[in-house]
Amino acid sequence: MTARHAVRIDAHQHFWDPRRFHYPWMDSTALDPVRRPFAPDDLAPELAANGIDGTVLVQTVSDLAETRMFLDIAYETPFVHGVVGWVDLTAPDVGDVLDELRDEYGPLLVGIRHQVHDEDDAHWLERPDVRRGLGEIAARNLVYDLLVRTRELPAAISTVAALPDLRFVLDHIAKPRIADGWDGPWATALARFADLPNVDAKLSGMVTEADWKDWSSETLRPFVDHVLGVFTVQRVMFGSDWPVCLLAADRYGDVADALATVVSDLSTTETEQVFGRNAQRCYRLPGL
Repeated sequence: MTARHAVRIDAHQHFWDPRRFHYPWMDSTALDPVRRPFAPDDLAPELAANGIDGTVLVQTVSDLAETRMFLDIAYETPFVHGVVGWVDLTAPDVGDVLDELRDEYGPLLVGIRHQVHDEDDAHWLERPDVRRGLGEIAARNLVYDLLVRTRELPAAISTVAALPDLRFVLDHIAKPRIADGWDGPWATALARFADLPNVDAKLSGMVTEADWKDWSSETLRPFVDHVLGVFTVQRVMFGSDWPVCLLAADRYGDVADALATVVSDLSTTETEQVFGRNAQRCYRLPGL
């Protein structure tokens, strides 16, 4: 009997179309290399070349129209197994909006995200209206992706602690300053997640926090090791952050290979957790 193939999941990838949406984070000329449409046909050959079976498609702009577009893409694209979209958490009718999306698209909507690190208020996550919106997400068994930097980590930690019934995922390991060599404040703040079992972390977005022209797996190793020490191998997952990663990597495979090198000492079972099973569990991915 042939052994069952362990499903490999990229828990964090994007599509975008600058002709349709304005992306404020893309205004810098440094983003010129990726200022073009990216769609499923661009990603499919990269996934095939790297043995990735499915992905989680993640929001890029605070616009409900993008969420609907992504869910339409997921419906038509076999490799997109779930969408982390955007809704206005502060809106009085946020629960109704979530219900409408679930009624129309079913389990393809697996989570919600907001660019918290772009808010002026470092404690935005602690606002009563935001907490109410997060409660609506929890009530529907969806996941909330935390997009924060070190400045917002205290509010993120208090929010995770205050909502134990909501599953959180920390995107891009909270964007440490990898290009500086080490980020002590980030490491200290991140350690407080260790005792909060309702939060996982994505090993994603690291290459673009490093020196875009001078990084390697060894550059990433101390940061990955710290994350594994805080969350354990049971609560971390691979994410490519494609196509943002192309700012610092020549190809998708450079990112996947770098992480595989860093975690090469893990057992086969543990590697399967990082590269697929943890994402399946956390996002309750359908059809797998």
